[in-house]
Amino acid sequence: MSLQNLKPIEWKFSERAEQLQSSAIREILKVTMRPEVISFAGGLPSPETFPVDRMRAAFDKVLAENGKTALQYGTTDGYAPLREFIAKSLSTADCTITADQIMMVSGSQQGLDLLAKVLVDEGSKILVETPSYLGALQAFSVYRPEFVSVEMDDNGVVPASVAAKGEGAKLFYALPNFQNPTGRTLSVERRKELVETCARMGIPLIEDNPYGDLCYSGEPLPKLLNMNPNGVIYLGSFSKILTPGIRLGYMVAPVPLIRKLEQAKQATDLHTSTLTQMAVYEVIKDGFLDEHIPSIRRFYSAQCDVMLAAMTKHFPEGVTWTRPIGGMFIWATLPKHIHSKDLLADAIANNVAFVPGGPFYANEAETNTFRLSFVTVSPEKINEGIEKIGNLIKARM
Repeated sequence: MSLQNLKPIEWKFSERAEQLQSSAIREILKVTMRPEVISFAGGLPSPETFPVDRMRAAFDKVLAENGKTALQYGTTDGYAPLREFIAKSLSTADCTITADQIMMVSGSQQGLDLLAKVLVDEGSKILVETPSYLGALQAFSVYRPEFVSVEMDDNGVVPASVAAKGEGAKLFYALPNFQNPTGRTLSVERRKELVETCARMGIPLIEDNPYGDLCYSGEPLPKLLNMNPNGVIYLGSFSKILTPGIRLGYMVAPVPLIRKLEQAKQATDLHTSTLTQMAVYEVIKDGFLDEHIPSIRRFYSAQCDVMLAAMTKHFPEGVTWTRPIGGMFIWATLPKHIHSKDLLADAIANNVAFVPGGPFYANEAETNTFRLSFVTVSPEKINEGIEKIGNLIKARM
């Protein structure tokens, strides 16, 4: 029998795989790869902030001085000096975090997947913000939970909504700082109320904090983790303060949960790259982030100011938007009769792109919303792109 005549396999996917969907953002990014397109779509940090020389030197030094260790298998929980560094940076006078509460992961997105594997059963009730981070919704959706949308306003999550809807919930997923997609920040008063509410109701609280260091002024707001380390699972990342290409994040949780997450990670990828962990530690161990992060803050703050000014100038009355105090995103709300997917089609035809708001909703989508990211586009292109979007909105008013 000739191998050329073998019958092609008809692939039959699992029920779990059948429900997987492509990220709406990733699909849009395929269009925005064209150089003529002004893209406000990607949630990408600016390459201008990447410490390329510092990273190169760190990898060179690790390979030269400790290459055999760096290129070998490592422990599942991660490189001990890096975990100890993170533990110290997260500790406060009232809350000590230890290295055994920390596990390194291959980007915080892996952390979300591992948490879902360990904590979510089919039909589990999961509380999420309205709207919420699309990547988290994708990670949890694989395990077929019941999403329950919790109310938000300009001060972040409304804790009373958690109390009203949270009975029997397996977890609550939140981004308290400069949220993706809205740019909103949870107020200090609500942080305390939210932590108390979740603790009283026995709901594990996931604090996803990739943008927390990117505040435009003052000091970062207090972490939910430090308010209740026994009830909060913390996700951190080096993607926004160093570079996303290294795919390095970390999880902080009570030790019994970390041990169970380790078992899940062993079944996934054994461990996160030892070489990358050692190089990152080499970069940050002597205080580099204390110099580097303020420069990112200044740059992003200036970019945000340019976009906000352009929106004020070019968007018509009836359109509203958030005014973030940190991070990378602005959330716009159109008049009810304008569907942001229709607006996007017009925008792409005019070589400008954004992300429609619908995919960020776990349940009933508000289709008159969209997300703008301002950190990877020059001020001149921000003005040009926002003017185009503004004109397209006016044409639909």
